[in-house]
Amino acid sequence: MKLKKLSNLIITLSCLAAATALAFLFFHLVPNNGSNIALIYILALIIIVRFTDGYLPGVFSSVVAVICVNFLFTYPYFALNFTLAGYPITFLEMLAVTLFVSTMTTHMKEQAKLIAERDKLLSEAEKEKMRANLLRAVSHDLRTPLTGIIGASSSYLENHDALTESEKNAIVTHIQEDANWLLNMVENLLSVTRIYNRSTKVKKTDESVEEVVSAAMLRLKKRIPDAQVGVSVPDELLIIPMDAILIEQVLLNLLENAIIHSQSREPILCYVEDNDKTVSFHVKDFGIGIAEDRVRDIFDGAPYIGSTESDSNKGMGIGLSICKTIITAHDGSINVRNHEQGAEFYFSLPKERPPHES
Repeated sequence: MKLKKLSNLIITLSCLAAATALAFLFFHLVPNNGSNIALIYILALIIIVRFTDGYLPGVFSSVVAVICVNFLFTYPYFALNFTLAGYPITFLEMLAVTLFVSTMTTHMKEQAKLIAERDKLLSEAEKEKMRANLLRAVSHDLRTPLTGIIGASSSYLENHDALTESEKNAIVTHIQEDANWLLNMVENLLSVTRIYNRSTKVKKTDESVEEVVSAAMLRLKKRIPDAQVGVSVPDELLIIPMDAILIEQVLLNLLENAIIHSQSREPILCYVEDNDKTVSFHVKDFGIGIAEDRVRDIFDGAPYIGSTESDSNKGMGIGLSICKTIITAHDGSINVRNHEQGAEFYFSLPKERPPHES
């Protein structure tokens, strides 16, 4: 409170001093023009009430301004004379301007403070919702492969001598698949941890879109060597601000989901579009599509038990929830839509940094 009062005093005195100096200069250049000098002080009053809190600085400045105009710039100079015609009106006009601007500015500051508090509460609520969804998704998506690994390994150990080589290979393959899935989930959780540690924003650097897509495809081929994906990027070099590792993770999640869950009858398409202010990334499959009751909340992280064995073993919830978190932290948007032959996930990133990051 004391600091605010001191700030108000410094701003008020500085503006009045600057207005007085400017008035002396103007008076020297254009003598006997008191109306314009009054306008200089009115401008100073507007600046004072804009950058101070409360009504006292404005009222005090109004009184000082009227006295200065009378004492310094009206004949007889350096003498107070409030009997001159028009001075009560001048004082009332300056006081009215001050009170009006003070009231309006105070109201705007209060509104801005309320909006900031509301945005903060909404942000916190969104974070809590995301944490709850992640915990719920983790309990579903991690428990199932862990149970599978434990069951398969127990079966292998208990029936080792009775199993054929092909049965042993099938069990080990199942364990490997579930272990890779767990590794993917851990990488996703680490990605979200990076964002939360940076207060839901990411550190962006200018990256080549083509290189990011290429890196995501290389990671996909290591995990799913038989994946059939057609890739298309614009011929011109596209460089946009992003966290390349996180965007690679988003592309990898969307591509893996399309390959594992979509039952696509044709190769998956991954293509990039250069728009006016954004660059959009698309992952399009030619499979069973997304259930209509899931399209609206598919990025919320809620676990979903699908109709296929693949879906029942490994839900998409946590991966898509993390995709949304990453894209939102990039000031972008992510969506999904069904088309005649399947589903298409797509996200857009701005070409330029928002003003608050410049």
